[in-house]
Amino acid sequence: MKIAIIGFGKMGQAIEKIALQNHHTIIAKIDSDKDWDEKLPQLKSTDMAFEFSTPDSVVSNITKCFQLNLPVVCGTTGWDDRLPEVIKICRDNNHTLLKSANFSIGVNVFFKLNQYLATLMNRFPQFDALLEETHHTTKLDKPSGTALQLANDILHRLDAKNNWVNEPSKNKAGLSVISHRVAGVSGIHSLKYESDIEIIEIKHTAKSREGFAGGALMAAEWLLGRKGYFTMDDLLTDMN
Repeated sequence: MKIAIIGFGKMGQAIEKIALQNHHTIIAKIDSDKDWDEKLPQLKSTDMAFEFSTPDSVVSNITKCFQLNLPVVCGTTGWDDRLPEVIKICRDNNHTLLKSANFSIGVNVFFKLNQYLATLMNRFPQFDALLEETHHTTKLDKPSGTALQLANDILHRLDAKNNWVNEPSKNKAGLSVISHRVAGVSGIHSLKYESDIEIIEIKHTAKSREGFAGGALMAAEWLLGRKGYFTMDDLLTDMN
């Protein structure tokens, strides 16, 4: 594939490394409006764009890719309020977008475990749920996009919970989502169900960004030739 990387931070650099290892070609790296102007000719011959920028620039970046009829794999988080309008643009104009809060295969398996566990625990209201996430100090959004997906999946399945709060909840109906920012941490997510007599806990720890970058590249290879809006769930379902 001929690849464009939009947002050349730590994730963009990790994607570049693993893409080159897998014999793909990096056509352009976009990190500013000036880059968009200067690298437009290269972008017109690109097969796939990886969008890992910031919540403030992601919608503009995706829109520019759509105007070039360029498929997009997007891992930027913190902009879910704008996602419905982008999905509509994508579907109405026959574009291609795959968005995920987390591209790690392990995390996506963790999502499935979380959904299944929440369904089971709905029968046992004596257990209270608590979600914690830890990331590096430069992560902009809080809670993380992964934690938000975990939280929303729980809310859809636990009758006792109707909202999440990014602090210890004083209300039984609130799901506590606790965020920690620690230097050098790639990502830790843990979910705990606790009663007066026992605790059930599941946890995912990322050792490095390579798992995220490898999953994003797998998503891009799967996305080639497809039209519409997709998530990692579509990819994993198609692999069954």
